Amino acid sequence: MTTEQFIACLVLVVALVLFAWGRWRYDVVAMMALLVVTLTGIVPYREAFRGFSHPAVITVAAVFVISEALKNSGAVEVVGKYLNPVQRRPVLLVAALTALVALSSAFMNNVGALALFMPLALQICQRTGRPTSEVLMPLSFASLLGGLMTLIGTPPNVIIANYRQQFSGEPFGMFDFTPVGLGVALVGMVYIALLGWRLLPHNTSGGDSSKLFEIDAYITETRLPEGNKLIGKALRDLERYGEGDVAILALVRGKRTLLAPGSFEHLKANDVLILEGHPNALKNLVDNAGLKMAGSQSLSAEEFRSDRVGMFEVVVTPGSPIEGRSAYLLNLHERYGINLLAMSRQGEPIRKRISRTTFRAGDVLLLQGETRTMSETLSMLGCLPLAQRDIKLGQPRNVLPAVAIFGVAILLTAASVLPSHVAFTLAAVVLLVGKLLNLREAYDSIEGPIIVLLGAMIPVGQALEDTGTTGLIAGLLVELASGLPNWGILALLVMVSMGLSDVINNAATAVIMAPIAAAVAMDLVLPVDPFLMAVAVGSSCTFLTPIGHQSNTLVMGPGGYAFGDYWRMGLPLGALVVTTTVPLILIFWPLQ
Repeated sequence: MTTEQFIACLVLVVALVLFAWGRWRYDVVAMMALLVVTLTGIVPYREAFRGFSHPAVITVAAVFVISEALKNSGAVEVVGKYLNPVQRRPVLLVAALTALVALSSAFMNNVGALALFMPLALQICQRTGRPTSEVLMPLSFASLLGGLMTLIGTPPNVIIANYRQQFSGEPFGMFDFTPVGLGVALVGMVYIALLGWRLLPHNTSGGDSSKLFEIDAYITETRLPEGNKLIGKALRDLERYGEGDVAILALVRGKRTLLAPGSFEHLKANDVLILEGHPNALKNLVDNAGLKMAGSQSLSAEEFRSDRVGMFEVVVTPGSPIEGRSAYLLNLHERYGINLLAMSRQGEPIRKRISRTTFRAGDVLLLQGETRTMSETLSMLGCLPLAQRDIKLGQPRNVLPAVAIFGVAILLTAASVLPSHVAFTLAAVVLLVGKLLNLREAYDSIEGPIIVLLGAMIPVGQALEDTGTTGLIAGLLVELASGLPNWGILALLVMVSMGLSDVINNAATAVIMAPIAAAVAMDLVLPVDPFLMAVAVGSSCTFLTPIGHQSNTLVMGPGGYAFGDYWRMGLPLGALVVTTTVPLILIFWPLQ
């Protein structure tokens, strides 16, 4: 082993450990790996950031933009009304929802497809009394299965397609993944609809705000007495006594009631203030601010809704700007005009010090704020509304234009008229020019961490290949699997890729495993395509953990899932994927 190979191996091992540890986000780990291989001379300085101009990176960014336009088009409202006949039949409901998510995921990013239908699924669960846990994980897994079917369904497919160009002179086409991916997706969805959802816990509180957010006991009516030091001061001066742990739901002044009052509203003598928070925090605020308790009747949170102000259940999405920060640090009320009333994690409510609790992806929040501005506010915060009828996520009149523009891009790519990165960038620009998407939405839709991950890991993957490190790893795999038939080695590659993607990002898995798979094929003197297909499927099938893919993370809170619940449905599904993938590859991408 040469010095360069030793350094490359060390970088790979350390990167995998850091990816799995999660102390630093995957894009930071990828950038660290890139800098190490650059500073040690393995990657020339002039080529260090060439990965950011790679066609795979451009394609993924364009698909993010197009997915946002499709999400905003109002397609889900058009589709949702056709689900009424199956709402009370769980097998048909799960089958219909998973089919819709999988089909959408074949042509947009996985998380976008899930986010499109998750609010609809939660509305149906609330209407029919079904546990959300029976529906949300099936939708997450369906978004992963659907991505297998086309070139643009998932970033690993884009990476594998472009990597293949080194061997055959051209990348995989738009529907080259379909014969294998469609077969795997169909088998997976049949399993999910007939058996998979039955293996999940029957959590009744995950997406039911009436049980998850029982805040009525935490609402208190107080009065600002004559001579109080806060008379004439702004409301934010009162809020400081609560240290961010008390929300002011309403201010009553005579016959006027102001819901979710602004921080700069000035206080007057005898103002009645409706407060919400943990009893200890409420007592501290009342005592320190010199308020008087007023009213003995019980108050309900439902009383503090109006045409102008509503309460909204939302989930923190992976990569959200508020992830890793608290409501106190964000100053949510003063900066965004919203109150954080309650918070839950993995189906369990957090009662104490919620303003100081750092947000995590999958956390479910109960917010109070103006309905008119809530959609824009949630977009800035990176939160997804759950089963919220007051927020319109799209306009049905935009469905046909958005779908038509996207369809033309798909046809141009499938017919090899334009390469994928050009066709989909063209579609994104047309959507912007046609005002089906604005610039802010377009830039917000591009997941920066994924782009940085790809741009950094592509040169790292190339370094592993240039130093011969992938050849060493491939030789070791072939030696270890020497007693296996060729189809057994294919199955091993699928399983190794699946295992890696359960603990590290699926795009990183594809970047690392593609050169290894190609080296294994060359060691065995076999075609490269079947082995690349095995990696493409394995990299995208993340069923055992909530951390391997953003879709799994997104449903964890609303579904009330524990870490181990993913194994219940995911382990049999993973076994089905392996046993289905290998025969399909042998049929459509034979080893001779």
